[in-house]
Amino acid sequence: MNDVVPGAKPLAAATPVRRATGRRTALLTVVGLLVLCALITVSVANGEMPLPPLDAAKGLFGLGDSATVLVVQEFRAPRTVAAVVAGAGLAVAGALLQRLFRNPLASPDVMGVTGGASFGAVAMLAAGASQMLMPLAALGGGLLAAVLLGVFSWRSGAGVTRLVLVGLAVQAGLSAAVSFMVVRFPAELAGSALQWTTGSVYGRSWTEVWSAGGGVAIALFVAFALNRRLAVLDLGDDSAGTLGLNTQAARMQILLVAIVLASLAAALAGPVAFVALAVPHMVRFLAGPPTAGTLALSGLAGAVLLLASDLVAQYLLPVSGLPVGVVTATLGAPWLLVLMIRQSSSVNRSVR
Repeated sequence: MNDVVPGAKPLAAATPVRRATGRRTALLTVVGLLVLCALITVSVANGEMPLPPLDAAKGLFGLGDSATVLVVQEFRAPRTVAAVVAGAGLAVAGALLQRLFRNPLASPDVMGVTGGASFGAVAMLAAGASQMLMPLAALGGGLLAAVLLGVFSWRSGAGVTRLVLVGLAVQAGLSAAVSFMVVRFPAELAGSALQWTTGSVYGRSWTEVWSAGGGVAIALFVAFALNRRLAVLDLGDDSAGTLGLNTQAARMQILLVAIVLASLAAALAGPVAFVALAVPHMVRFLAGPPTAGTLALSGLAGAVLLLASDLVAQYLLPVSGLPVGVVTATLGAPWLLVLMIRQSSSVNRSVR
């Protein structure tokens, strides 16, 4: 007698679907890479001294005259690379959290992680520590926020929606602490701290990029290595346990990787909103169900979105000098409201 799982698609029918999803993901990845290359060229070509795009692209690789190479590599490339790396880290962190908690509202900025990273980095800035220590401070702040979230959620017996609400409260409390520190700063530090806490890649140096960006690269590698465990968790805890997976350990590993990614990304760009929340939704809408390919596409889309937002903040808005966080927050606030309304509606329908 043949054993058939009710509702399961035959292998012959499922294989073409997987192939179509893979082709769509590959096509979107190629398009995303082309768009990212174009944005990088625009970013390094524009500034107080505009450069021809071809000369700027050559200067990025150390070719051309020495003045062009200096301007591109020392002043413009660090900001561009910081936006790319931070965007990728935030987007992958958001994809991991949304998939782990099975909730579209789960993201580092909503759950307080980026606020905690901001708190740690500003505290380190107030102490006058070296820029090399900024990623460690941001990571410590992100872990602090995660601990606070776990404590308050455990005490309230939180479901996933309650977890998000507690995260918003943690984010607000840590933001208030950061604002207090900024107010108490000496005048020469207050301006830079305030700009950083709104989300900005202005003035990033290669020291910051290599220290935080290197950590993001390692965490991204670990995230892709854990994707198979995440796919098993998608089957449910009972099925995952039957397959031999320690579900609690796997969840803690994935959660820790997401916190590291978000915290180190915040060390580069500040607590940038919207990227981690919205990019996974857009990728699922365009590419389909989550796979290792769509996880990579999320990182690429996050890099494109944050770099494009930085260019908008620099050149397309009537007010000059706005940090990139203003652009992403303007987009993110209505998106978060729509998601919360949809989440509330789905909960009400399930209760009925």
